[in-house]
Amino acid sequence: MARRSSRRRSSGGGAHSQTAPRKIDARRVRLPMRFFLPAALLLAMTAMLLLRGYVHSEILADYRVRPEAATDKVPEEILDGGPVIDTRNGKATTLSVPRHKLVLTFDDGPDPTWTPKVLDVMKKHHAHGVFFITGTMASQYPDLVRRIVAEGHEIGLHTFNHPDLSYKSHSGIDWQLSQNQLALEGAAGIRTSLFRPPYSSFADAMDDKSWPVTRYIGSRGYLTVVNNTDSEDWQKPGVDQIIKNATPKNGEGAIVLMHDSGGDRHQTVQALDRFLPELQAEGYRFENLTAALGAPSAHTPVGGTELWKGRAWIFLVQASDGITGAMVVCLAVVGFLVFARFALMLLLSGRHARRVRRKGFRWGPDGPITEPVTVLVPAYNEAKCIENTVRSLVASDHPIEVLVIDDGSSDGTARIVEDLDLPGVRVVRQLNAGKPAALNRGLANARYDIIVMMDGDTVFEPSTVRELVQPFADPKVGAVAGNAKVGNKDSMIGAWQHIEYVMGFNLDRRMYDLLGCMPTIPGAVGAFRRSALERVGGMSDDTLAEDTDVTMALHRDGWRVVYAENARAWTEAPESVQQLWSQRYRWSYGTMQAIWKHRGAVLDKGPSGRFGRVGLPFVSLFMVVAPLLAPLIDIFLLYGVLFGPTQKTILAWLGVLGIQAVCAAYAFRLDREKTRHLISLPLQQLLYRQLMYVVLLRSWATALTGGRLRWQKLRRTGVVEAPGVIPQQRAGERGGSDSGNYSGSGAGSERRPVG
Repeated sequence: MARRSSRRRSSGGGAHSQTAPRKIDARRVRLPMRFFLPAALLLAMTAMLLLRGYVHSEILADYRVRPEAATDKVPEEILDGGPVIDTRNGKATTLSVPRHKLVLTFDDGPDPTWTPKVLDVMKKHHAHGVFFITGTMASQYPDLVRRIVAEGHEIGLHTFNHPDLSYKSHSGIDWQLSQNQLALEGAAGIRTSLFRPPYSSFADAMDDKSWPVTRYIGSRGYLTVVNNTDSEDWQKPGVDQIIKNATPKNGEGAIVLMHDSGGDRHQTVQALDRFLPELQAEGYRFENLTAALGAPSAHTPVGGTELWKGRAWIFLVQASDGITGAMVVCLAVVGFLVFARFALMLLLSGRHARRVRRKGFRWGPDGPITEPVTVLVPAYNEAKCIENTVRSLVASDHPIEVLVIDDGSSDGTARIVEDLDLPGVRVVRQLNAGKPAALNRGLANARYDIIVMMDGDTVFEPSTVRELVQPFADPKVGAVAGNAKVGNKDSMIGAWQHIEYVMGFNLDRRMYDLLGCMPTIPGAVGAFRRSALERVGGMSDDTLAEDTDVTMALHRDGWRVVYAENARAWTEAPESVQQLWSQRYRWSYGTMQAIWKHRGAVLDKGPSGRFGRVGLPFVSLFMVVAPLLAPLIDIFLLYGVLFGPTQKTILAWLGVLGIQAVCAAYAFRLDREKTRHLISLPLQQLLYRQLMYVVLLRSWATALTGGRLRWQKLRRTGVVEAPGVIPQQRAGERGGSDSGNYSGSGAGSERRPVG
């Protein structure tokens, strides 16, 4: 995973290669490949969730029950007839079960708890019956359907999700029947001609609303089976009452209504265990409906396309249950990780702030650090920003030398710095070799033992260098992370990144500092002990996150890495979605490379093994795994809003948002930032976070497929200035640049500082 890119890299993340512009076919709009995998994965998860919701009657379920209506249009022979109604040939006839024969029928199953118990009792007493199954339950428990058939019972349809069919059109009824049959075909490889309408009762309860449904059902080839003996087991009246209700009078035959699903059926099971032997002793036989009527079997085997369609349906339903079950587990994991991270950040960042700010605090025995330091500024085509950067350094209240390493710029970056003719500023030119090479070149030319590194689009406050180097008073400290802040935060995207920097990055750094496992020295503001860098081989180009890579290497070499909150640097964050994508894609992929490269740290022993035991797992969980699973929160949020429980879902989301707002407000307070930007936090959670998800998914895809990511140059405007630095006259205004592309840094003396 930690591989060298086949393309040259720029310092600061710029791509130097020039490619001819591609012709764009305006007639064809294609989804960029970087969005294809995340979109496909999101669509698949959503489809599985919707399928599960449909099968579990959370979506498209209709729970209306029509009140009784008149019976003017129902033929008398139906009202006075038997419980089996046949309208298949356009004629309405009824059938009754012969004397001393009972047909036990069970509705609403199969149920994973009660159907097996019912089947066990039926098998124990050598009885058979009819199970009227719903498509939703059969789809979820196909093994029980197969057992019902294998043990000699009959199957009847009870619709797919139990609606009152009098509310349905003919197409709606057909859909309920076909979906019910599809589930049966997939589960047991058969079709059935028996049907029982939901909410049905005796034949004399047929009315002008249910009768047209019964006629239509017959025209589709089904026998409608109601009942003439209701055990009323659904009311749980007690075992004795169930047996009394189910017992016919004077040896008459009957179709007995019971239930094997829809709630607690232990009374039904207990009643059956007594009812069956008692009535068998009286000469009753418990048979399937067709056997009791002396008719052909209701079951018809299916094969070919119909069988495979049914099996495909069962497979998809089982997969949706498995996948959504795993999604729920992952959601619980994400929730635990998110809240654990919040708790750790709040607890440890508060302790960190109190420790650093308490009166008399000193970084180490050799403090304060007053010796000069070298500041390395790798630059590639930073004409718009470099003057602001260098002038902010010259205004430093700590003695420094500045080395600007021009990494093959083509816009006159080096000439701009030279024309400034500022004291203590040197320019080192090299052919384009990438940011790590530029930093190593600067390290070789540095005069001093403490090395500060920054990006060419960043500006320092006068006190930044001084604050940044004070921790080196502790001889065990090998590197120091500064406080990177967004300078261009007045746009919506800038404000969202500002929240991310203050709440995410800086609270994290406080936490990692106390845990002793800081994962990254930011490229925008960091300092290193020269001897520490030399011991780990300098800046490596093995990954696209050289700052994370070298930080992990320092930990493994036994050095402490700490955070200096008052060493503030103001950087220009990307202002377009495309540039933000490019930057975060490189960051996330580079972080994965660094984690993979240093995976052996988990086996390191001694003090240097702390990072492997604590830091590497934390970084992997909080920066790679948790963000990858976090879209589940939004998927379930959308599902809950659309399909219920809407109010509870919204309240839960608002609760999580409230916790995030508390953490963000606390982080802003610690960083002494104004909280007005937090007004955009809800939108950040709904919109900005989604982009970060897609970036991470794309990074995973690149890593797993062995893809190579090229560096891309971000466009800069040069509008960022550090508070406390008085803008000077620009070289561009003096006409000192030899670059035709240079148009000034955009930081005039009349402009107010950003931030």
